[in-house]
Amino acid sequence: MATQQAEIIAAHGRHYLATAEVDGQKLRLHCVTRGKKSDIAVGDLVEIALTSKDQAVIEKIVTRKTLLYRSDQYKSKMLAANLTRLLIVVATEPGFTDDLVSRALVAAESAGITPWLVLNKVDLTDALPRARERMQMYRDIGYPVLEVSAQGNPEATRAALLEIIQGESTILIGQSGMGKSSLINLLVPDADIATREISAALDTGKHTTTFTRLYDLPEGGKVIDSPGFQEFGLHHLSEGMLERAFPEFVPHLGHCKFYNCHHHAEPGCAVLAAVESGEIATLRHDLFEQLVHESKQKVGY
Repeated sequence: MATQQAEIIAAHGRHYLATAEVDGQKLRLHCVTRGKKSDIAVGDLVEIALTSKDQAVIEKIVTRKTLLYRSDQYKSKMLAANLTRLLIVVATEPGFTDDLVSRALVAAESAGITPWLVLNKVDLTDALPRARERMQMYRDIGYPVLEVSAQGNPEATRAALLEIIQGESTILIGQSGMGKSSLINLLVPDADIATREISAALDTGKHTTTFTRLYDLPEGGKVIDSPGFQEFGLHHLSEGMLERAFPEFVPHLGHCKFYNCHHHAEPGCAVLAAVESGEIATLRHDLFEQLVHESKQKVGY
């Protein structure tokens, strides 16, 4: 059977929605995999075989450029494939957790995806100084921070976001309450309608916010919206991968007294010396230790 390429735009369980060019028309197809395989992510390019005018079987995944996923000791959850940008949305209020922000940054670094921090609700001026103070740690490491106000200044917000993401493949992640949906609605004016259509096509019933979905930007590029989540496990990253995913550690790697230094409590550790001198934030080193600890946890039977 002849196959052709399609792009996965939404996933729910083992049901996928894809877009493909068929006879010069862009069609939306309901796709399933052969057998019980479900290792397909939104943003994946796949080879499909049509089984009817609006249904297809996924035959294989085209080699991915990048894959963003999170994991704990029991399971992993793919967020999206072929990304070039990760926008971590935080807000002046309600409060955000540095733990989730830092974990998302580590995930981006290890996957080769360019991260940006987006500080939303800067019109809430009472909470702004504290939020800026918290963002400074990330600026010091070299991460760009974009300040926006989706509600207070929508046009400027949209223009500023487009400068970063036009022509790119971008995912927005953040805890609930940060205004991520408002930003998506600014970028994709018909997002609500598209979500309802996708939800109906995937037969997800009322749970329209529990799945990841991809939208084409009118200006070129793609934006992916993911459900809000509170935890970001990185169990799949080894200690060596983790130390290289903290950019501020990198200049000090290889300068420790012992070649197999774990940057934990060893004498002559260059990373610990940098923590001591304030060159590396204690909060970041604490997270590194926590992630290394998590990556060593094995499933107990």
